[in-house]
Amino acid sequence: MFSGLNIAVMSLSVADLERKARLGNDMARQALPFRRNSHLTLAAILLGNVAAISSSSLVLEPHFNGLIAGALSTILIVIFGEVLPQALFAKQALVAVARLSWFLRLIIIVTYPLSKPLQLLLDRIIGCDEQQHLHSRHELGLIIAEHRIGEASELDEDEVDIIQGALQLSERRVEDIMQPIAHVYWLDEDSVLDAATVDDITARGYSRVPVFDYKLRHCRGVLLMKDMVDIDFDEKPVPVRHFRLYPTRAVGSRMALDTLLRQFSARHAHLLPVQKAERIVGIVTVEDLFEAIIGQEITDETDVRLDRE
Repeated sequence: MFSGLNIAVMSLSVADLERKARLGNDMARQALPFRRNSHLTLAAILLGNVAAISSSSLVLEPHFNGLIAGALSTILIVIFGEVLPQALFAKQALVAVARLSWFLRLIIIVTYPLSKPLQLLLDRIIGCDEQQHLHSRHELGLIIAEHRIGEASELDEDEVDIIQGALQLSERRVEDIMQPIAHVYWLDEDSVLDAATVDDITARGYSRVPVFDYKLRHCRGVLLMKDMVDIDFDEKPVPVRHFRLYPTRAVGSRMALDTLLRQFSARHAHLLPVQKAERIVGIVTVEDLFEAIIGQEITDETDVRLDRE
């Protein structure tokens, strides 16, 4: 028990126990005090362990000669006092510490006159504060990926994909997800909207159309299709400049996607021009960003219709 509790207590992480305790895990609550006061617990366990080993030799010595008693006690201690309990307790460390918490309290009380000074000495020499270990982004990605194949995982595949996509936001750039200007439907500030143009925009399923200068140096704003609902373009074409253009600001092509997410929120926009070397090279939308996070393309009704056509 001493040997098994030794490896069980020290294998537990304080941060992990604190998280589980906050989530209502009773076993973590019982084990946490012993792990926080690890030097006191360690000293008490080792004092009890040494006492048990010494006692076994004293018990065997009257019945066997010194050599046989030493060999027999060594074999028994290694097999039943070290290997088996450590192998068993290591697999169920939290369960073992929680269920034997009463025994840990008992040995701490019994050995307190010796274990407490040892704790104070260790705290002074080594320190009592454990350094918090934080996982890197790649380590977190591997941990999350394990939930895809783990039968006991509470996460489904979609949740795993979303978390992994979110972890990669700071490593990916706007240029990785933007729509190049060659594939963008845009108008210049001198364009005139007639029935054919509006029908073309409607057929493509666009709700927003960016308006650039013809040199692609500046974005004049974004034209919303909802502002054209009550206008009859068959009677008279209307210049783009006569419509209300919603202002927007360009973002750099090398901007990280987590920064882009904050830009969408701060600018209250669903479409942002992408600029590189003072020239507009494409656009990026909220939909593009969501697709990068969830790891799959979002297909709406218009996309389905256009694919069929």
